[in-house]
Amino acid sequence: MPDKQTGADLAVGDAPPPPTIRDSIADQVYNADAMRRSRIILASEHGGARVSKLQADILEWAPKDDRYSWQVEGWYGGDINRLAFKTEGEGQAGDGLESAEVQLLYSRAVARYTDLQAGVRYDVEPRGRGYATVGVDAMFPYWFEAEGALFLSDQGDLLARVEGSYDLRLTQRLVLQPRAELEFAAQDIPQSQIGSGLSRGEFGLRLRYEFKREFAPYIGISHERSFGDTADFVRAHGEKAASTRLVVGLRAWF
Repeated sequence: MPDKQTGADLAVGDAPPPPTIRDSIADQVYNADAMRRSRIILASEHGGARVSKLQADILEWAPKDDRYSWQVEGWYGGDINRLAFKTEGEGQAGDGLESAEVQLLYSRAVARYTDLQAGVRYDVEPRGRGYATVGVDAMFPYWFEAEGALFLSDQGDLLARVEGSYDLRLTQRLVLQPRAELEFAAQDIPQSQIGSGLSRGEFGLRLRYEFKREFAPYIGISHERSFGDTADFVRAHGEKAASTRLVVGLRAWF
């Protein structure tokens, strides 16, 4: 009928919502304790389960320089709260580790695809040093992944790191990934060859083939560069401030 009111024509109400129904007919038929246990199991199996994941974003080797590097992370927990760890480092065959770190973090989802993280970091090499850590791990529209973190050492040194990557799918299995990582320092740390400001950067382009989503070998190019005072420290120790390498590696998770 043309003159009949529809829901869209009615005034917006401000009445409080009806109370949540908390009693259950099933409790009147079965034992209430048994039904309570069934509801806990149901909630656990539909969104409340504890799961885990281990992912190696970078496991690679540079044949020309005989160098290796890794970047691995994992977590255990639910949709909101998780215990996470991260580790990364690099070295050269025959010379041992040049840098290696481990992070242990509490991760909490604060928005869709965004986790806040806090915990500790410990540098195994080049020298043992602990840091208090706070950071964010997020995924932006169009599947752009980004991370950022602040590190305060037990010596009062303040560092920061930001990194991002994007998966460009050329086919269903062939993926081109540009990747960048930048490191910053609030002050000079000569014993670690770190200068204030933008200290180091790594820029990579890797092409991987996903035999399965969780198993993807790749080839690529990695360019590392030191900036500012950090570059001066590096040159003073007889090393190059910039290098470009061909790399082969594996990205995997389970």
